[in-house]
Amino acid sequence: MEGLRLLPRRAQDFGSAGYWERFFRERGERAFEWYGEWGELREPLERYLRPRDSILVVGCGNSEMSEQLYDDGYQSIINVDISEMVIKQMGERSAHLRPKMSYLVMDVLQMDFPDGCFQVVLDKGTLDALLTDGEEATLARAERMFAEIGRVLQFGGRYLCVSLAQAHVLKAAVEYFSKEGWMVRIHQASGKEATTSEGGFALPVFVYVMTKMKPVPGSASRILELCAEKHDKPIRFSSLEHLIEAVTERQQYALLRSQLSKNPGMGDVSLDLCSQDGGHARYTLHVVHCPAVKVSRDNRFAIFIVPQGRETEWLFGTEEGRKQLAASAGFRRLVTVALHWDQHYESMEAIQAELSEKVMELAPPGLQAQQKVPFLSVGGDIGIRTIQHRDTSSLSGEYIIEDVKGDDARYFRHLIFLSNRNVVQSEARLSSGAPCKGNKKSKKKKKAASRDPVNPAEASTSLSIDKSYLCCAHHRAMVAGLCLLKNPERLPEVPIRVLVIGLGGGSLPLFIHDYFLQCTVEVVEIDPAILEVATRWFGFSVGDRLKVHIADGLAYVSSLAAEAPSSYDAIMFDVDSKDSAVGMSCPPPAFVERPFLQKVRALLKTEGVFILNLVCRDARLRDTVLAALKEAFPLLYARRIEGEVNEILFCQQQSRLKLPPAELRASAQVLEKALQQPSRAWDSTYILADMLEAVQLV
Repeated sequence: MEGLRLLPRRAQDFGSAGYWERFFRERGERAFEWYGEWGELREPLERYLRPRDSILVVGCGNSEMSEQLYDDGYQSIINVDISEMVIKQMGERSAHLRPKMSYLVMDVLQMDFPDGCFQVVLDKGTLDALLTDGEEATLARAERMFAEIGRVLQFGGRYLCVSLAQAHVLKAAVEYFSKEGWMVRIHQASGKEATTSEGGFALPVFVYVMTKMKPVPGSASRILELCAEKHDKPIRFSSLEHLIEAVTERQQYALLRSQLSKNPGMGDVSLDLCSQDGGHARYTLHVVHCPAVKVSRDNRFAIFIVPQGRETEWLFGTEEGRKQLAASAGFRRLVTVALHWDQHYESMEAIQAELSEKVMELAPPGLQAQQKVPFLSVGGDIGIRTIQHRDTSSLSGEYIIEDVKGDDARYFRHLIFLSNRNVVQSEARLSSGAPCKGNKKSKKKKKAASRDPVNPAEASTSLSIDKSYLCCAHHRAMVAGLCLLKNPERLPEVPIRVLVIGLGGGSLPLFIHDYFLQCTVEVVEIDPAILEVATRWFGFSVGDRLKVHIADGLAYVSSLAAEAPSSYDAIMFDVDSKDSAVGMSCPPPAFVERPFLQKVRALLKTEGVFILNLVCRDARLRDTVLAALKEAFPLLYARRIEGEVNEILFCQQQSRLKLPPAELRASAQVLEKALQQPSRAWDSTYILADMLEAVQLV
């Protein structure tokens, strides 16, 4: 408890000479080491120290750092501190052993040295002790210290400051010296956590290297760099804010490691590992703890590489799925690694080599240093991902079209908005046949493939959209829900009208158009860029029975409800929200407000069905939505999609139409049988009627 008792009552007391007099009097001659000893800090510091340098150590205290430096050959050292007691102690201790080293009582805010007399000023914790907060008076004291350091250093001299890099400290130091035209470089001290001679902190230690440069007239450029790893090249930043953000990320990573060490059973934890060159996310790691697995020597820790393009699947993209993966693999702690679409990966072996050192920092405590940790994957490879197209929509933002290889060796096409990269917005299966309309590059590659061996990464470009297959489970449920219309056995042959709000890749309206042969489908899509994507990349095309209106769904429904009530047999909402902060990503909240739902009801025929894809993670908000739906539609069924957040709601106006779950599924079977026309391809890998097996009345 002695170390705690010596700490001040207020942080501001760290800057008081009286406090340090009491501190060293009570502590005696035992050294107190802030942030580690010379051996722990040697690697970053010795890059900027030469034996012949004249070194000033500010706020030396009774640290052994100067003595260790002297013994290592750096003998031109002057130490200063505001505590007379500690200067007397240290001077007496080194008088005979280190005759060239001196100790002086001096305030770093007002030093007696002439200008430009040192090559190095070394500071271990003094700035942190002085700059206890971001108040104006405290910052003014820090700037006086900076000015004095700048005055006594020669051009080309270095201010080496060992610090915890709290945001206000880092900002004050970098801002001051960069404005003065100095070169700024921040080192993380070998990834070590901060220590004192009394114990450790969870935060890492950083070394600021501020190099005094001669002013260049007319030059306004600033050099701001970070060396995060021991042997890495410095990363250069364009702004102070970006540098501070990068340091903060390193601190958060250290805290995460500390928490994992102290609480091995903490929940699903995720973090991004960035590339050194551009600073872009290269890997996304999830640390999964599986207490159900009985621990043995060989099953404590493993790394699982998720194949490219499959990171959004339930097994890899959800906390529940990753827990199941860890349990199936039989490991107590599993780190899943997702590969990013905009990064290149050579092979599984190259990924292992790149990740081995970093992922071991996430290993459970007690794992033997030499123990071999297995790298796992599906099929032993990293998968195939081909970016077919990248563009930006003025409404939806940046997006990509990618083709990926699934676990059954089939290829799938994805539309992904980069604002929500963990969600596949639209998906379609690819099959052999003529390439997709509009994909001219695909035609060329297919022709070449007849002469040359097929490149797996380009194989998908010779494939076309399989329109018989509904990739998304919620689309299957929405189609199956049409069995709620009367006479489901005749639906493929009778004229019905369906309104779909939200186009996406167009799979849902296209399937309804192709299999309900007399159906007229109208789609409302607010973003014209999405219509272009659906047409060029997902095999979508308009026709006599399939129309697309580029309009705001809210305005379109409101206008049509007043002009042409009771127009549609079915209305479907499959529209995403751009605002992820509300806890409901589909549909936007305005689409489920009571006044608007009344307009939807007015637009629907009396025995029609309103089908809504709801993605809501907020339980209270979901209850509010269900209450609003029940007010407009007394008959309400709900079907949660297993392994997804999606919930499909089937709404009707008349309670007399209610069907028990068993009859509802039987009706879906009748519809499915009617849809299976001999003249049209039908995918038998799933049963459409099964989507209504777990339907519940609300």
